[in-house]
Amino acid sequence: MKLFYREYGSYSEERPTLLFLHGLLGSSSNWHSIARSLENDYHILVPDLRNHGRSPHAPAVGYPELVGDLEALVDDQGLEDVVLIGHSMGGKAAMLYALGHPAAVSALVVVDIAPVAYPSRFDAVFEALNGLDLPAISGREAADRALAGAIADTRLRHYLLQNLQLKDGRWEWRINVKALAERLGDILSFPDVPGTVQYAGPVLFLYGTESDYLQPGFEAAIRAHFPLARLRPVTGAGHWVYAEQPRRFVDALRRFLSKEVR
Repeated sequence: MKLFYREYGSYSEERPTLLFLHGLLGSSSNWHSIARSLENDYHILVPDLRNHGRSPHAPAVGYPELVGDLEALVDDQGLEDVVLIGHSMGGKAAMLYALGHPAAVSALVVVDIAPVAYPSRFDAVFEALNGLDLPAISGREAADRALAGAIADTRLRHYLLQNLQLKDGRWEWRINVKALAERLGDILSFPDVPGTVQYAGPVLFLYGTESDYLQPGFEAAIRAHFPLARLRPVTGAGHWVYAEQPRRFVDALRRFLSKEVR
């Protein structure tokens, strides 16, 4: 699958390429301000993952498919190595890519997620998205009001409403709600990777101190596949670390890149 992507900065052999991957129900636009803050020093690619943003839709949405799409993107760009930076679902895709292509990944940054299966926190979200009467809404404000009863978190509603688009005079979801809901179990899980498979390059796990996604009990699973992993908290951030504490996130990312990526 050929992914839509945004590009920041310019490519050169002296400038590392950073590949940012968004989370479930997100898009490349989530990383815009972060990418703009780094574009003077790095070449940056930010794709919409399949079934998200402006990329194509398909029934299959598991991590092997996501990794295959990334392989195609890296090959199309003619890149020999990249720095992968992924949040949540994008972090899992980044981990699996690094485990399968260790020589092509110069460093890995995983944001608020671990290589483990998670219980679903999205059942009510997908029920609300499916239940929204799109032909009846007049715009995003009306959609926001309609979703408020089922999704109380204002930040989460605004995150979701970035996926609402007006096309041919009708509002529709840019995301493939049906496929994502049907294959949610695949997204919440992590592929069964043999314990002997490791990525031995530099790895940074950034997590929000107000989030419970990266629990102490997950460290063994992390180190089984990423023996050089460093875990660093971002104070005052929840699950959407880069959006809630962007300056602290960028500072931590720059420190890691300046030390580990040449």
